[in-house]
Amino acid sequence: MAVIGAAHGIRGEVRVKTFTGDPLALGDYGPLHAADGRSFKILDIRPAGNVVVVRFKGIADRNAAEALNGVELFVDRSALPDDGEDGEFYHADLVGLAVRDENDAMLGRITAIQNFGGGDILEVDLAGSKDLLIPFTHAAVPVVDVAAGFVRIDSIAAGLVDDGEEGPAPEGQAGQGRRGFDAARRPRGPKGAGGNR
Repeated sequence: MAVIGAAHGIRGEVRVKTFTGDPLALGDYGPLHAADGRSFKILDIRPAGNVVVVRFKGIADRNAAEALNGVELFVDRSALPDDGEDGEFYHADLVGLAVRDENDAMLGRITAIQNFGGGDILEVDLAGSKDLLIPFTHAAVPVVDVAAGFVRIDSIAAGLVDDGEEGPAPEGQAGQGRRGFDAARRPRGPKGAGGNR
């Protein structure tokens, strides 16, 4: 639901990055829990730019607040509504799903959903190989079937295979640059893969 950041002031408040649609709604879920079993009750919450400032019960000074930096906060699944619209799901529902290509070949399983600022990315564990990162867009992942236990990807939109549309560069415009960079063969994003889910 959220990650606790830096202390804010000297009275035990902390800056919190939320993953809820409305950041202030974090206070509506009841007690939040850390992975180590600690429970956190929100006494006060207010917006502060792109985060919220939170005062938790039992955290009364800056030292206690600083000790919470980096703590991830969770809620029990039962506290979340299950009445989402068609095509809506929680990231937790995706972890463990099989990843199939357009030919129904099994590629691996989703191990995590990452977001480094440019949109959601599926982290996929390939059997006997490195992890694979796939942009979580409608073009790259056209089918998400949580009930059936899989997602289907479009290999071209996911950037796994070349779409064959890049031809050779016009004469005199390409070539090896410094450190072996070839402008004609530079990586590019898959065509039509824009738009996060």
